[in-house]
Amino acid sequence: MEEIAGFFSACWLPIILAALASYLISSINTSIIVTQLVLHKDIRTMGSGNAGFTNVLRCVGKTPAMVTFVGDFLKGVVSVGIAMLLTLMIPQEQAELYRGYLLYVAGLFAVVGHTFPLYYKFRGGKGVVTTFAVMLMTDWRTLVCALLLFAVFFLATHIISLCALINFSLYVFTAFLWRFLDYQGVTSFLSTVPHPTWPFVWYSAVMALLMGVLVIIRHKDNIKRLLNGTEKKIKAKK
Repeated sequence: MEEIAGFFSACWLPIILAALASYLISSINTSIIVTQLVLHKDIRTMGSGNAGFTNVLRCVGKTPAMVTFVGDFLKGVVSVGIAMLLTLMIPQEQAELYRGYLLYVAGLFAVVGHTFPLYYKFRGGKGVVTTFAVMLMTDWRTLVCALLLFAVFFLATHIISLCALINFSLYVFTAFLWRFLDYQGVTSFLSTVPHPTWPFVWYSAVMALLMGVLVIIRHKDNIKRLLNGTEKKIKAKK
């Protein structure tokens, strides 16, 4: 599509800077740092081996888990926030059109950085919390949908991985739905992009799909455990 091609052509420098900054910032893994400080161990050698919030909760404790959650969430917020600043490099007449495009680039690379961190031999977490932050920064309505789904399925199953898999399987649909409704003018008063175009509707859905697929792929071991009935639940006391 001409509009998307125009974005990559006109904004190549902000795209590179946003992608690089997001990846490098999100490569800082909070769970690895917190566990090393608290127990002097590598969280990737404990429990499920995942460098993320849930494994820290099970193996290290509630407070380190909350620190991990906040750190992973802030990575997504800061990454997309930097992309917002980089829109100042885009000519004013194009900034409104291309701003939304650039935020998704930053969001995608924030998730890539968390899951495949440069500083930890590309062995990171699964990207759930960071992707939630990206949802907030790109289209808060998708985060509301995700949290509602998460709450419903967590109350029913107490299995965080299952909630995450359901959430990110549906992310592409919620992203497309909200942008489509904005494009039709139905929800324009709630839109984070003033005048979304048809190409942007599809672009948003594709970027949500990429992030969702990445998170799902990182849950491959959880999927195996879910299928054979050995996936652990989060107990009420936690």
